Amino acid sequence: MPDSPTQPIPTKDNYWALVPAAGIGKRLGAKTPKQYLKLHGTEVLAWTLQTLSQLDFLEKIVLVLHPDDDYFSINLAKDFPNVLVVSGGQERQDSVAYGLEFLQTLAKDEDWVFVHDAARPCLTKDDMNKLRSVLENNETGGILASRVKDTLKHSDEALNITSTLDRDEYWLAATPQLFRFRVLLDAFDKLKESGQRATDEAAAVEALGLPVRIVEGRSDNIKITSQEDLALAEFILKQLGKVNA
Repeated sequence: MPDSPTQPIPTKDNYWALVPAAGIGKRLGAKTPKQYLKLHGTEVLAWTLQTLSQLDFLEKIVLVLHPDDDYFSINLAKDFPNVLVVSGGQERQDSVAYGLEFLQTLAKDEDWVFVHDAARPCLTKDDMNKLRSVLENNETGGILASRVKDTLKHSDEALNITSTLDRDEYWLAATPQLFRFRVLLDAFDKLKESGQRATDEAAAVEALGLPVRIVEGRSDNIKITSQEDLALAEFILKQLGKVNA
């Protein structure tokens, strides 16, 4: 009896997380970088890494820090053995690019990379799993986002309203943003070649002309950018049951 045709062995998708955290908190106006400010006695970055570390499908977490940052190595590294540290650049885009460059030694083209802001400590495992599930068979990737709830106005330079926008057509982009490794690498290579800037990974991928899928996530996955956000994040963490009573 002839041998059966050899069937290709399916390959497992690998998932990596990349956390840019090289900022120095300029917008917050604090002496301490916002990733090291404390919520319920625990650093913002630690809350973020705790959630990511609970996801057993992640290969490793690549944390991109300021070259002069020794706070993590002294105070937090021992609690996060799955974290690999890379030095970052001046802007978020530069830090993500350095993280991707590092991942070239570890990741395959078809692997997935979650890019998540260090200053979004209220991320839930459910949102991570939802993003992964929806994009599982996608060739490019997508982002977590929440619907705009308030009325949107467009203004001129004198701050006079010029139009009212249809909020049903707009979303608030969040992180994680999840893309195939090669797609993300090509997108950031193109940014570097052109000298263009992108405020998030989706914008970089959009510049390649590729479709980016929106996955609706929780609206309380906030990013800490002001002092008021600290109190709100503490409240959200408590509501999520992440704080011991």
